[in-house]
Amino acid sequence: MNYKDTLLMPKTDFPMRGNLPNKEPKMQEQWKTDQVYKKSLDRTEGRPLFVLHDGPPYANGDIHIGHAENKVLKDMIIRYKSMSGFRAPYVPGWDTHGLPIEQALTKKGVNRKKMSVAEFREKCMEYALKQVEHQKTQFMKLGVRGDWEHPYVTLDKNYEAEQIKVFGEMAKKGYIYKDKKTIYWSPSSESALAEAEIEYQDKRSPSIYVAFKVKDGKNVLHQDEEVVIWTTTPWTMPSNLGIAVNPKFTYSVVQVKDRKFVVAEDLIHSLTETLEWENPKVLRNINGKDLEYVVCCHPFYDRDSLMILGDHVTLDAGTGCVHTAPGHGEDDFFIGKKYGLDILCPVDEKGVLTHEAPGFEGLFYDKANKPITDKLKEVGALLKLEFFTHSYPHDWRTKKPVIFRATKQWFASIKAIRDQMLEEIHEIKWVPSWGETRLFNMIRDREDWCISRQRAWGVPIPVFYGEDGEPIITDETINHVSNLFREYGSNVWFEREAKDLLPEGFTSEHSPNGIFKKETDIMDVWFDSGSSHQGVLASRPELRRPADLYLEGSDQYRGWFNSSLSTSVAVTGKAPYKQILSHGFALDGEGKKMSKSVGNVIDPIKVMKQLGADIIRLWVSSVDYQADARVSNEILNQVAEVYRKIRNTMRFMLGNLNGFEASDRVDYNDMPELEQYMMIKLNHLVEKVKTAYDQYQFLTVYNAIHNYCTTDLSAFYMDIAKDTLYIEPKNSLRRKSAQTVLYDTITALTKLLSPIIPHTAEEVWSYIPGTEGYVQLTDMPEVQTFDNAPELKDKWDKLVDLRNDVLKSLEKARNAKIIGKSLEAGVTLYPSEAYGTFLKDAKELDKLFIVSEVHIGGSLDDAPAESESYQDVAVVVKPAEGEKCERCWTISPTVGEDHDHPTLCSSCAAIVKENYEG
Repeated sequence: MNYKDTLLMPKTDFPMRGNLPNKEPKMQEQWKTDQVYKKSLDRTEGRPLFVLHDGPPYANGDIHIGHAENKVLKDMIIRYKSMSGFRAPYVPGWDTHGLPIEQALTKKGVNRKKMSVAEFREKCMEYALKQVEHQKTQFMKLGVRGDWEHPYVTLDKNYEAEQIKVFGEMAKKGYIYKDKKTIYWSPSSESALAEAEIEYQDKRSPSIYVAFKVKDGKNVLHQDEEVVIWTTTPWTMPSNLGIAVNPKFTYSVVQVKDRKFVVAEDLIHSLTETLEWENPKVLRNINGKDLEYVVCCHPFYDRDSLMILGDHVTLDAGTGCVHTAPGHGEDDFFIGKKYGLDILCPVDEKGVLTHEAPGFEGLFYDKANKPITDKLKEVGALLKLEFFTHSYPHDWRTKKPVIFRATKQWFASIKAIRDQMLEEIHEIKWVPSWGETRLFNMIRDREDWCISRQRAWGVPIPVFYGEDGEPIITDETINHVSNLFREYGSNVWFEREAKDLLPEGFTSEHSPNGIFKKETDIMDVWFDSGSSHQGVLASRPELRRPADLYLEGSDQYRGWFNSSLSTSVAVTGKAPYKQILSHGFALDGEGKKMSKSVGNVIDPIKVMKQLGADIIRLWVSSVDYQADARVSNEILNQVAEVYRKIRNTMRFMLGNLNGFEASDRVDYNDMPELEQYMMIKLNHLVEKVKTAYDQYQFLTVYNAIHNYCTTDLSAFYMDIAKDTLYIEPKNSLRRKSAQTVLYDTITALTKLLSPIIPHTAEEVWSYIPGTEGYVQLTDMPEVQTFDNAPELKDKWDKLVDLRNDVLKSLEKARNAKIIGKSLEAGVTLYPSEAYGTFLKDAKELDKLFIVSEVHIGGSLDDAPAESESYQDVAVVVKPAEGEKCERCWTISPTVGEDHDHPTLCSSCAAIVKENYEG
């Protein structure tokens, strides 16, 4: 007889190689055909609703690894929630308006000047919708489950109609107004920008010190004295109308050769060094508040520059006397208004100086720095010119510097609802917790939100103007425009005249002759996406406001989190979300920002083609997403190795479930202790993983499952259970118990892994005996309780520790050539008193240690010199006595006792006779 044929070796068609790039698209197509997303909602009908509201990515270009991280995080949450007691719809969305789409069309050769605004907008819409479809396909390849047939897009007619309602409600409450203010202006975009659209980059700027001669000293300063200012924007000198000083500072008149300069007393030392003054002499000191209303002469215009008081003046740099141009700075604007200064802004929308800056008209602001500096030098006002690199605000779309520019814009008042917003922030759950402080501080320090943009592609501001120039916003006009947009889309605003956009027969005291104009500015795109709580959550029947969760990158504290909170509190008085979860950015393997020019970009589309979407998804679960996460080809290959380990563990279990059926399960109470111990360990894993999922701790899920597969299964149980599974009779209690452990383990693990690697989980599920349908359409395993769990776990934890000590001794004996394989060994244990009592009841230690014989010697104190000593045991390893069994390979003195099977041990001989003869 060939004894190999009597062994029950693993057998499965589940492939060792994942081949994910080929399998995943076919699976996704099958999910689509089978309407798995719809079935997930049908299956959970009547359960509590969980709404994760998708923040809309911008519809332009391929997705990047940051997009992939964001969408996978959301998908893991949605999949888990739908398997753990909730109905969890997912409606993906897109942000479809804004400058980048206009720029993309220009690059493609679209000549905007040769078409009407409405025609250009049609081109923008066509491009945006193509981008939506393109990105949708890429997101679906990641295995993200959702209502892809009915996403929300901000250019949708119904969405725009709801956005108009949000604007109208805010206007009705007095939160919307038009005013001339100094705001961020992007010459490269030719548009106003909000704070959320600003990012800081290094810029090299000129630094100049300029002397202003005193014209009327108000009995405080003399006409032969000069006030010194410092600025890094020489191009704003034509706009100077004042000099601000701090009323709390002391100022000094300092004589340097034949000139007398006025500067802050505390800065004399640093200025002496910077301006290279020789032997400066302080003539007298003056209180800052006494300098109010002193009049100086503009350096090169016949114009006054008024000295004014401001607490914004600091001693951090400069001279303590601040150049004030109300048309080009926020502090300058407010203090200028306080003192009745003109809001002079001689720079047009392209950043070019106008006729209000005589001598420099037609120059781009940055190019004007040199001629203005030359003029200051010519008139003797320039004391110093140098250059320095500093952090400076840039347009986050074009990456070009912005300027401060006073223009008339539409604003939403944050100040009016600020206290309410701050109260709401305290009611929200934050992950990570510092998110609360970050958004709180942003809102606390914010006065208003500039919502108008001077572009073509966006939702128009639905305001009409009367003959007297007054804006007209009424319930009647808002409702009418909203209905028009719902029927025709917002392009109707640009296709029709103002009178044709107003309700029939509309009259207004502002237009006695019935002549109206319409606003040509569009809304800030953050107003678009920030209205999604109305356009999506409150409008889709399967959703609700507030959402349970908003999950986006940490840049959205200044973006979508911020704008959504602003519009929602303004309209409803409440936040649109109950919880905020933010993630960091994806960096390269060295922690550097990814850049195409550097060549360190990880393209998720390429990764999916090479390794598969499940590898990206497993990577997402393997990082601390709340911080910036590193990703590189090397890191992804390491993740792929972990994937292979998990897959091979699954394959081992499937192979040993060959012929097993769910009805073969052995009850826990009938199992041997080892199997009971593994059921307890599995139960602890289920509890730990589900708790981690509930807390959005995906790294904990990843580590727990990886460690369980590697340590508890591969290195421990599966190593021990092989003998039972291969050698024991097919229907023996011991073998069925081991198979029950494997069956329950693989069923639970597949469910636990389904939110992270859904493609692999579905593949495994299809091979588990007795399973049907999709694992994603089942519920998470329940946490069980076992009466003997505490005592049994404590006992077997000690046995596992003891086993680790024995394995170390076996390894040393193997290295010393005392034994070869561990089954060739006989082990004698010399336990401590505590372990001695404990080991008296231990059974089948030879199977636990995978050796051929185990003896208990004397106490730890009696251990011979050649033993290996550990904390609670000493171990002696020697070759086992007897012959090697041809079937189970153990060394046993019983080999040869059975005359019919002389090469087998007595146990194997009995199994063969009972199960394989006759």
